Amino acid sequence: MRVVLITPRPDHPLLAAATALLRPDHLVEVIDPAAADAAPQPAGPERPLADVCLLKARTPRALALAHALERHGAVVLNSAAATARCQDRTRMAELAHRAGLPFAPSRTVGALRELAALQPRYPVVVKSRYSRRGDLVARVDDARQIRALCGTWGSEPVVVQPFAANDGWDRKLWVISGRLFAGLRRSELAGDDPAGPAGREPAEPLAPGDVPRAWYDLALRTGAAFGLEVYGLDLVDGDGGPLIVDINAFPGIRGQAEAPRALADLVLRRGAAARDTSAAGCRPGR
Repeated sequence: MRVVLITPRPDHPLLAAATALLRPDHLVEVIDPAAADAAPQPAGPERPLADVCLLKARTPRALALAHALERHGAVVLNSAAATARCQDRTRMAELAHRAGLPFAPSRTVGALRELAALQPRYPVVVKSRYSRRGDLVARVDDARQIRALCGTWGSEPVVVQPFAANDGWDRKLWVISGRLFAGLRRSELAGDDPAGPAGREPAEPLAPGDVPRAWYDLALRTGAAFGLEVYGLDLVDGDGGPLIVDINAFPGIRGQAEAPRALADLVLRRGAAARDTSAAGCRPGR
């Protein structure tokens, strides 16, 4: 089986550990979507373009590459379309609400500098509309804090959410093909500095028994609504129950010892199913 990693970081702990489990029985290659010559190698009767691709990148080039691989028959996890649904937080909120998921109410503003004039009901959380590494995520308590953020982020399109009162901890739920992993981490909005996160320490792993069944069901509903197989939810636990504040396609899932095995098993399962389907399509009479 030929597996392609679409990522600039093949040394990421989750990918590196899953790769070690797949080799040497399977060929694992890497395409950095940022490289000038990023393209799949030629296919042939004995060398398929790819059986399974893992899309751990969200740039336009990465999505275009994933689309091209899909057109050539490769299985891409997650699909380019599903990954794109999680990149635009406006679209994310709309889809989540249509699916009946308890997602934070969200309002889109064309540029952060326009927010103060709209006189939101503080406190609010402002996030870059387009999710990416190093994007804006901050709690804002007044117009002064908006002006402070505008020094760097004034032109940034943002999504604005009411700040949901909670205990200051994020519940991280990760799913790989229906298998749940969970962690608890201090919220990045728990600090006093409105211009930056409180800290990015790894999440403390939670045992499956520590996660309410209703939360697991919520995670599965989210994956079905967004067409995701490897994904994560950020939840806060407020007075009204769990509230989804973000959804991530192919998160890092750090600190979960069994996650690489779950990912490798998913690759093998999807790759075998794709080959069986292809073989059935080539039989006489088909």
